[in-house]
Amino acid sequence: MNKRRKFIKQIGLGTLGTGLLTTLPNSLYANSIANNYPISLAQFSLASEFFMGKHNTLEFPARAQKDFGVNIVEYVSMFFADKMNDPSFFKELKLRTDDLGVTNHLIMVDDENIADLDKTKREHAVESHYKFVDAAEILGCSSIRVNLGSLEQTGSAEAVADAALEGYSKLLKYGDNHDMNIIVENHVGHSCNGKWLANIMKQLNHKRAGVLPDFGNFCINRTKPETMDIAGYMNTKCLEQYDMYLGIEELMPYAKGVSAKTHKFDAQGNETEMDYKRIFNIIEKSGFNGIIGIEYEGGLMHAQGIEGYVSNEEGIIATKNLIQKSM
Repeated sequence: MNKRRKFIKQIGLGTLGTGLLTTLPNSLYANSIANNYPISLAQFSLASEFFMGKHNTLEFPARAQKDFGVNIVEYVSMFFADKMNDPSFFKELKLRTDDLGVTNHLIMVDDENIADLDKTKREHAVESHYKFVDAAEILGCSSIRVNLGSLEQTGSAEAVADAALEGYSKLLKYGDNHDMNIIVENHVGHSCNGKWLANIMKQLNHKRAGVLPDFGNFCINRTKPETMDIAGYMNTKCLEQYDMYLGIEELMPYAKGVSAKTHKFDAQGNETEMDYKRIFNIIEKSGFNGIIGIEYEGGLMHAQGIEGYVSNEEGIIATKNLIQKSM
């Protein structure tokens, strides 16, 4: 709770402006269905609202459908952490999504480090993830997304890889018993190195293992966060960037989903920090036939009043249309 209050204070209420809605062509707001890939909406796209208590998880699927025309959703564990031991919450959420005709795709889990170098901590971390598998099973999800590393991770790439292989393998066994994929995002630490994460998948060669390539998470060396929470992480700076196009190419053979990250857009609705057309050419060449997830992250900056970023709603709509025109 203290971390949440700290973050709310830090991001503030921000400012509301017309921004992208007044600068982009009307054609970008078409609500058509993507031709090649089904599109999902990641709960983190509305992160500022969840952190400030303006939105809740039970209402999220209806909003995804009504406001954005998206019928597949991805959840983020931190937004309902207090409900993890309450099966009735997930049963109610499943009833609501069934009534709406919304598909529950995955839960993004940010919990204890299953690649911790300390064996006792690592084993405890694996077991702490079981409840997320159980919740995802109730929801009818196909996967949970986990991390191989943490903000506080120490150790060489080789040492962390050994720990990751052991911890991840144990969690995959639990996933096997519940018909649940356990997939890894290039998110923090060594996992942001595409070759490193691809090698983990290659060594495991497990049917329920896979990755969730995130277009915006290829920073392999960043400044240390002042606080070990999401607020601290969001305020770090990248010191060394792995080639995102190479990383996506390396990860796509193991992808069981894709996180289409966006931050900023130009007047034509293109992402200013990455070439979406080039990325989708890589995705197509890989033979991927799964779900592409909208994950607009610029709304957090917009909520702080930082220029150049648009609101959650504008960013989600722009991301959806950018995905569609990039196919």
